[in-house]
Formats: sequence, C-alpha cells, structure tokens
Amino acid sequence: QVRLAESGGDSVQAGGSLRLSCAASADIFSNYRMAWFRQAPGKEREGVATIDSRGNPDYVDSVKGRFTLSKDSAKNTLYLEMNIMKPEDTAMYFCAAHFTGGSYWNKDAYRHWGQGTQVTVSS
Repeated sequence: QVRLAESGGDSVQAGGSLRLSCAASADIFSNYRMAWFRQAPGKEREGVATIDSRGNPDYVDSVKGRFTLSKDSAKNTLYLEMNIMKPEDTAMYFCAAHFTGGSYWNKDAYRHWGQGTQVTVSS
C-alpha cells in the first residue's frame, strides 16, 4: 500500500525554481506532521521543512526565505516550493510523515517515507 508518493524532481540551473509534490493517503495527510528531507550522495539524510497537522511550518536555516511549504487538503498533497535554488540543494528529496516524537528534524522520528524524487541544481 503506497502511502506517500513524491514527484516534481528535475534538473534546474542555479537561481531557478521547482515545486515538489507529496501525495499522501487521507489519514496521514489529515492527522500527522509531515516533512521533507533530502540526502545528497555520501551525506546523511537531513530535514529541510516540516508542517504540522494544523498547517504550521518550520524550515531549516539553509532554506528559510527560499523554500515554502503548502498543503492542498482537497488533493491530500503536500507541496515544497523551492526558489533561488543553489547547487548545494542537489539531493534526493523524500517526503516523510507520522512523526512519533522528539526532534522533528530527526529522520528516525518518522514512520512513513516515500521513494524520493531527484533534484539537481547546476551552477
């Protein structure tokens, strides 16, 4: 049973924009904190942005002012709008949901994961 499905990854030039989508099952979308993580080759998976079930977002410092989360309740879809993109944003981006406690930047605190979508930013 697929519960999270990401899409929207692509190759863009520095300064460009992309919008990632995460389609979720209705129970997950409505009831749990969701987040976007990313993992670059040879690096740990890191949290990028998160939003609680009431729609309150938070972002890591490196993307504040450039990335924006939004939710479409009619489509059970979480979006990550990425602007002014940088080469260091290059990574596989994963959608996560069902936060279980502790720090919401901790990847081990999420129960459900999507398969990921690749984002590549060239200089």
